Amino acid sequence: MFENMKLIYLAIPLNCLVASFIAGVFGKQIGRAGAHTVTILAVAASFALSLVVYVDVLDGNKFNGPIYTWAISDGIPFEIGFLIDELSATMMAVVTFVSFMVHVYTVGYMQDDPGYQRFFSYIALFTFSMLMLVMSNNFLQLFFGWEAVGLVSYLLIGFWFQRESAIAANLKAFLVNRVGDLGFLLGVAAVAYLFGSLDYSVVFSVAPQADGVWITAICLLLFIGAMGKSAQVPLHVWLPDSMEGPTPISALIHAATMVTAGIFMVARMSPLYELSETALNVVMVVGAITAFFMALIGLVQNDIKRVVAYSTLSQLGYMTVAMGASAYAAGIFHLTTHAFFKALLFLAAGSVIISLHHEQDMRSMGGLRKPMPITYLTAIIGTLALVGFPGFSGFFSKDAIIEAVHKSDLPAAGFAYVALTAGVFVTAFYSFRLLFLTFHGRPRMDQEVRRHVKESPWVVTVPLVLLAIPSIVFGAWYVEPMLFGGFFGDSLKVLPHHDTLAKLASDHPEATGVELVLDLILHGMLAPPFWLFLVGAVAAWVMYIDKPDLPEKVARRFGVVYRVLMNKYGFDEFNERVFARGARRIGDVFWRVGDARVIDGWAINGTARMVGWISGIVRHIQTGYVYHYAFAMIIGLFLLMTLFLKV
Repeated sequence: MFENMKLIYLAIPLNCLVASFIAGVFGKQIGRAGAHTVTILAVAASFALSLVVYVDVLDGNKFNGPIYTWAISDGIPFEIGFLIDELSATMMAVVTFVSFMVHVYTVGYMQDDPGYQRFFSYIALFTFSMLMLVMSNNFLQLFFGWEAVGLVSYLLIGFWFQRESAIAANLKAFLVNRVGDLGFLLGVAAVAYLFGSLDYSVVFSVAPQADGVWITAICLLLFIGAMGKSAQVPLHVWLPDSMEGPTPISALIHAATMVTAGIFMVARMSPLYELSETALNVVMVVGAITAFFMALIGLVQNDIKRVVAYSTLSQLGYMTVAMGASAYAAGIFHLTTHAFFKALLFLAAGSVIISLHHEQDMRSMGGLRKPMPITYLTAIIGTLALVGFPGFSGFFSKDAIIEAVHKSDLPAAGFAYVALTAGVFVTAFYSFRLLFLTFHGRPRMDQEVRRHVKESPWVVTVPLVLLAIPSIVFGAWYVEPMLFGGFFGDSLKVLPHHDTLAKLASDHPEATGVELVLDLILHGMLAPPFWLFLVGAVAAWVMYIDKPDLPEKVARRFGVVYRVLMNKYGFDEFNERVFARGARRIGDVFWRVGDARVIDGWAINGTARMVGWISGIVRHIQTGYVYHYAFAMIIGLFLLMTLFLKV
């Protein structure tokens, strides 16, 4: 049985890798149908096997060991190995399910694209990379998966490489992630130096005896990597621009894969982070800033995909705060629910874009609820889950994070609680603004487009429906085991004095099952976040349905704030002026001084001048007259006789 499970572990990522190779290398031979068939079947098989592993883990069967030893250097083995426990099994199921839905959806969305086979090859390779990351049992394989998802995201964001904006976006994503990855690599190097091992279990077992300063440094360096991958301020700037890629990859990157890699990594490293309250405070502050201030930018965006992108940034901030509050289970719970409803929202946005012939500006939409009823209904479900409406999946996970932060004793908890609570109002406002501008009111598209608006084909709507189901029921179904039932077991480590979820559970001491769900819903409806959600939804209705001329007046009245938000706080301008332009100026100095003056002037030209000068001296000796050479020979003979013959 063990050997069979080991083969299953190997098959889950390798299915995707083989399918990616076939679609990419033999795409022309197998055609469009062959490319999507082989990749969809492979990812579907990986999803089914992930469910087998998930059930097996819940039965108490876990695995932690090497699969292949790549090299041994200075006594440190570099291995490919798997750690299969509750955390990795959950991530495997979520990643493969969302990827499966995206693969099916892509058949309809990309049907006329000339790069059809190439796209399927990329998304299957992306899924393989993410699976290698979440299944790893050592820092080397974690780093491989970490870099692989970054590389493939570069290819996917710039998939339409004929567009200059897409090339700029994928280069931006690649460079920003390299900044974070430098910190991550230094953190991994520090782990190898301090512990003499890259294996999780070895590092975690001896970490409590290590110097606290070293632990803090390692945690902060690793978190810099998480800030890049999970788009936390100030390394968030790549994610909104990644909307230049096709909508299916926006859903895959922003829902369950690349952007959640940082959250997963911090959760996996919980035995280290629990040893450094300094690191936990930093994580909490960065997450709170991201959650609130990125949500504010979503208020002024008009591109439907960018609104959802800034929503992703904000929700990642919530997950990051949960990590800082030691509510790791709540953070992973929100990661899971977010994967469903955020993929749903992106794919619903893509359905609208298909129907409007790739129009993405919400100001050119409106009135779509009747011609697109399935997309409209699923968009409502995704929105209610996102804003945390009581009973929907997002409610249970987001409320748990806010309450856990409220019960945290860390110094940063007060600021984080205010930021997250205020973020509920902002999230509700921009979410319902998207719904009202897109599906309600009068149609604002031209007559030709309006006549052809219709519901998307089944390959688009079926994934929407399948994602809508867990967006409704997953939270209520899993809230008890994931938050209060020790679902994650030993895969997440929390010290007793940091255990905010235990404090949260004490508010519901006797409730279980349906009673617990109803108790949480009732408690949530009496808490400030629920009333802030109502205020945000009503405010959006007033401004975009009841008085549609009001937003323009508000924008003029608060012109400075509006411009700051439209400029995204100036991060892009700052990066361009300081880092990009500064790097070019430094390069110019190195060229003028180092290359032109030192290398060309002193080294190369100086060497040439020296050779010329020496040659000019030597040239006088080589006169070409025979009597000069005879005289030299006589003098030479005289010197030799003087030196070697005794008188």
